[in-house]
Amino acid sequence: MSLFGDGLEAAVQKAFTRPAPKSAGAQMRYLVKQLKTTKAVAQMLRVSQRTVERYVKDQIKKPRPDLAARLETEVKKRWQPQIRAKAKEKAATTGGIVIDTRARMGYTAPIGSTDQDRIRHLTVALPPQYAARLFDAQEAGASDARLQEIAAEALKEVYFQDGGRRAGSLEEVRFTDIEHLEFDL
Repeated sequence: MSLFGDGLEAAVQKAFTRPAPKSAGAQMRYLVKQLKTTKAVAQMLRVSQRTVERYVKDQIKKPRPDLAARLETEVKKRWQPQIRAKAKEKAATTGGIVIDTRARMGYTAPIGSTDQDRIRHLTVALPPQYAARLFDAQEAGASDARLQEIAAEALKEVYFQDGGRRAGSLEEVRFTDIEHLEFDL
């Protein structure tokens, strides 16, 4: 998927109250319960309907690596939707989101200031409105580049301008060469 999209998804998954099913059979049964038919699960996972039925009955226990990865991804996408929604709602209204990143950052500023790009390791608590913008953009299918722009705007306001207390003439923050990115709710 994408660096920012996966990071946001991982942050939401930390809020889960129960672990997702681990075995292939349990994962298949969960997906069949969610999608209502073995045919729908087979189409989604790009396997035959008979293969899905065999996993459901535990006749096959160990999927090949590519199928195991798709299976785990699809289960985690659908696991505990109410918990997922509550975590996003809390982050977007009261809690905010924490971004931990190591990336090259620079900015555009008036002549005479040092705006050289450099690697920075930042851990910054972003206010709820930025968490809401990130989650809304992710749900709307925004590209990784758009999510990166929103994060750069948030870092500009919170870290570089300190909520309007400094660097008021700062125009744009460049957020590139990301080595590490993690979100936490």
